[in-house]
Amino acid sequence: MSTALDELAGNFAALRPHLVSVAYRLTGTLSDAEDAVQESWLRLSGLDERRRSEIEDQKGWLTTVVSRICLDRLRSAVVRRERYVGEWLPEPVLGPLGTPSSEDPLTVAVRDDGMRMAAMVVLDRLTPEQRVAFVLHDAFSVPFSEIAEILGCTAETARQHGSRGRRAVADADPPPRTALAEQQQIIEKFMTAMLTGDIQAVAEVLHPDVVLVGDGGGKARTAVHTVAGFDKVTRLFQGLMRMYDPAGMEQARLALVNGDLGVYLPPQPGSDRYRALDEHVDAFAIRDGKIVAIYDMANPDKLTTARARVGS
Repeated sequence: MSTALDELAGNFAALRPHLVSVAYRLTGTLSDAEDAVQESWLRLSGLDERRRSEIEDQKGWLTTVVSRICLDRLRSAVVRRERYVGEWLPEPVLGPLGTPSSEDPLTVAVRDDGMRMAAMVVLDRLTPEQRVAFVLHDAFSVPFSEIAEILGCTAETARQHGSRGRRAVADADPPPRTALAEQQQIIEKFMTAMLTGDIQAVAEVLHPDVVLVGDGGGKARTAVHTVAGFDKVTRLFQGLMRMYDPAGMEQARLALVNGDLGVYLPPQPGSDRYRALDEHVDAFAIRDGKIVAIYDMANPDKLTTARARVGS
């Protein structure tokens, strides 16, 4: 015989993909997202029966709780990121190729177009208030009157935060998600070129405006600053081919990274001729049939979940 708490847990489980989607899009960090969702459950289940019965819209109530927790995390993260070594990228969500499991909230959530890596990177440029207002209103249709309560401001101010966030995202112009079949064709061509050491073939798949953003957090080798432009990125890959054994690409595995096709590179030992290779997860953005952005994530602190999921 089910109890009221069992029913509550069942309702929460059904809402979990939505809540994970909200939390991850707000924080860009898996641990913060999962903590926020778990905390929302503890707050809900900790209410007495009378107070729970007063909640008319459980989804809305939980979304508000999760958003408030994430806002606090975002504000505290501002100081942490000022001390961060190099560029900061969102923590990647990896999944196996094929049909994602409906039981996995993260894999389900990142199928949304707004959670591809290129879009998440743009969100990281917003202030905490702009991010919360833009994401909640534009992605989840939360009214500005409710967003204002989360932010502790007037509805008009919340609307302004959302408008500024929307304008910043539009100005950044992240490319839309390309069909997976086209992604696979382009990325496999790129991987083959890297494996064979053919820099000309690498150059052929790069967009004229290509950028490479690395995130090693001072703990792994990658570009410390953004490398922008076709010539600079091409020269970077030419240098990498000299420093690292191209045969290491044989160990690379295709995986879904935030719903797009990406590459997981396990660590490789060095030799007399080549450097040891750190573990990497690479996400790509495609524009006009060419790679316009490469997000090279190597900070081991951000790859713990990825490492566990890529073989699942």
